Amino acid sequence: MTNTTTSRTAPSSGSSTDVDVLIVGAGISGIGAASHLKARRPGTSFVILEGRDAIGGTWDLFRYPGVRSDSDMPTFGYGFRPWTHRKSIADGHLILDYLRQTADEYGLARHTRFGHRVVNADFSSAKGRWTVTAQQNGSRGKASFTARFLFLGTGMYDHDAGFTPQFTGIEDFTGTVIHPQHWPADLDHTGKRVVVIGSGATAVTLVPSMARTAAHVTMLQRSPGYVFSVPAHDAAAHALRKLVGHERAHRMIRRKNILFTRGIYKASRRMPNLMRRLLIANVRRQLPRHFDVDTHFTPRYDPWDQRLCVVPDGDLFKAISAGRASVVTDHIGRFTETGILLESGQELTADIIVTATGLTMSPFGGIRLSVDGRETRPSDTTAYKAMMLSGVPNLVFALGYTNLSWTLKVDLVCEHFCRLLDHMDAHGYDAVEPVLDDPRVERVPYMDLSSNYVLRGIGEFPRAGTSGPWTVEMAYEKDVERLREGPVEDGALRFTAGALAASTRPGAAR
Repeated sequence: MTNTTTSRTAPSSGSSTDVDVLIVGAGISGIGAASHLKARRPGTSFVILEGRDAIGGTWDLFRYPGVRSDSDMPTFGYGFRPWTHRKSIADGHLILDYLRQTADEYGLARHTRFGHRVVNADFSSAKGRWTVTAQQNGSRGKASFTARFLFLGTGMYDHDAGFTPQFTGIEDFTGTVIHPQHWPADLDHTGKRVVVIGSGATAVTLVPSMARTAAHVTMLQRSPGYVFSVPAHDAAAHALRKLVGHERAHRMIRRKNILFTRGIYKASRRMPNLMRRLLIANVRRQLPRHFDVDTHFTPRYDPWDQRLCVVPDGDLFKAISAGRASVVTDHIGRFTETGILLESGQELTADIIVTATGLTMSPFGGIRLSVDGRETRPSDTTAYKAMMLSGVPNLVFALGYTNLSWTLKVDLVCEHFCRLLDHMDAHGYDAVEPVLDDPRVERVPYMDLSSNYVLRGIGEFPRAGTSGPWTVEMAYEKDVERLREGPVEDGALRFTAGALAASTRPGAAR
């Protein structure tokens, strides 16, 4: 893919501050929403507000060595724009190029205001519009926008700060300590001894990448996770593209990959013991016979209680087998001047310590939401079809799957959003609000993964319901049924025509 930059820093040429749809975030979700609006509703006016100075979201923010997708790109890419590169598990710069090219293709630069970090948004029932305030980077100035609909494509992580535990003695260490979310551009790890703390997707990406030039890389983990090796290049996909062309192959490859990924997930939930044995056997096969797989790659939990970590072409196992990397499973006692002292008494000497200890979850970019001046905390709302909030009119959000490619959900949400707008226009509706008034529906966490980053942050997110349109389905086939094929009209939605006085609005549901 050719690197294009026209959509990276181009200022908006539009001057309107009042639009039909205001999109927050120019990452994969925001670009997807804008592209869907362009294709399906060309008359709809919109603006994208992006707090950073470039598009790409996560893929522009993260610059650590080896950063890549942990989902296959034919499904992580958009349904409306085929992924054509040979790599199925792609490097971060390839994904960023893809997003830039998508933005260029749909002419999104003129709709985008960079350096505008949204801080609050208030919906007026009397006016039927959102008023959104954004802090402008590099100044104390604020900009105000109004919109009929608010689309939140902010992702689920805090872009300002990752998570680092309080390590005793960290100030004593004389080397370099970095978090992957804030990787220094000038850091040279060639010939250095590196310790990567963590066992998640970031750690298993960093270790083999840094091990190519470092003196040695140690992955230090408290407990192991499941690591699954997949081919970086999909030979079948490449053959299909040659045979039937990119467009037709795209649909076939997506279907194949969705079925495979869903099959792995369903098997893991239905036959956890069998899948556990198969996954661990796959690891054992790729490591030397003497390697202690039981200690370092045998988790205490069932498959998919936490996300599986994908390693393309088994690169992590190759680095370990070659002696360039190693794994230590232990607890940190304290940092020392020269490294880390473990509770077992072993000391790991290091020049660089990478705290790949997790991300910080943040609902909707920390934006303060309110309706008629009354603050609405996300945790007090319940998600409707995992795309709207109870008691909050004219708001749509996109949060992707935890067990499948993020963008599959984004595409479905954006399709349904366009259908919703079509329905409202056809019937003369100005506002729509989900209302949870069914006492039989219980409220539960939005996602049920047991990963530490989820347990730390999920309490701040909207809740899910236990039945009806209030469930959060981490199942693509179920969302296809209700978002793509199901009706827009629903008993839980309140449509209104004309301005609604605040006193007549239905009460916000639980």
